[in-house]
Amino acid sequence: MNRVLAHTGARFPIIQAPMGWIARSPLASAVSRAGGLGIIETSSGETANCQREIQTMLDSGLPFGVNLPIRFLKDEAMLRYVCDSGIRFVTTSAGSPAKFMAPLKAAGITVYHAVPTLDAALKCVDAGVDGLVVEGAEGGGFKNPEEVSTLVLLQAIREKTDIPMVAAGGIVDGRGMAAAFALGAEAVQMGTRFVASVESPVHPNYKQAIVQAAATGTYMLNTKSSPCIRALKADFTAKIHEAGLMEPTAFAGIQQVYFGGDMNAAPALAGQSAGLIHEVKTVQAIIEETVTQFQAIAQRMGQISTGF
Repeated sequence: MNRVLAHTGARFPIIQAPMGWIARSPLASAVSRAGGLGIIETSSGETANCQREIQTMLDSGLPFGVNLPIRFLKDEAMLRYVCDSGIRFVTTSAGSPAKFMAPLKAAGITVYHAVPTLDAALKCVDAGVDGLVVEGAEGGGFKNPEEVSTLVLLQAIREKTDIPMVAAGGIVDGRGMAAAFALGAEAVQMGTRFVASVESPVHPNYKQAIVQAAATGTYMLNTKSSPCIRALKADFTAKIHEAGLMEPTAFAGIQQVYFGGDMNAAPALAGQSAGLIHEVKTVQAIIEETVTQFQAIAQRMGQISTGF
């Protein structure tokens, strides 16, 4: 039995990442309708707007989850709202989930925490989380400067614990999904792939920048300070990369990137998996093709294993 499916109520073990401003109900509902699990973000800090997005998903009757980025929440308003709303599944990130566990569990919510290292994973297991989102350094957005790939991190965590794992970072299709499952994952989380989807609310320039990116088309930025991020190569990010440090105001124009299409207004967050994305597709097509490819690979691997 797939424990992530049991925890989420989704048909397929494919979860949409909680990208700020992007992971709202239009994208999340498309993912959930296609059989995956849509996630509503709260990292934008727009508490009232995010609450409305959550209510829209609740009204839809679709399975979905909410992400609570601990370090970025201004107060406990969002935590209280989530606990009181009847939400079933939450991912936490950006900090220790320990102080959130009691109220979330009291509300009957399943909690997975996003971790970039083995040490963080083991601390979260001790804190009582139900599962982990294992985020390799290939992924886009906010990262741990001590880079550990998804390939290595999944193995390191599985060696120490049997907790359910969702693999994140570098996955866009059934090949990546099959590799993650071979290493002990029971689901995958995709961010960059869903940003470059028809239903994604971002500007076409952002989607095309992902499609046109090479596997070497991203930078790890601000690795000697905080926050460390992975973003697309552009004139704006090249200057940050060359300087070695990122100004606190670097994200001031992020909505101009997302919705205005100015790819030099702020760092355009994306993972190395951008180099594996060659076309903007519907969410339905992305999920169907991923599942079909995964199943074909799993069948082939079963046949190969009988030959020796």
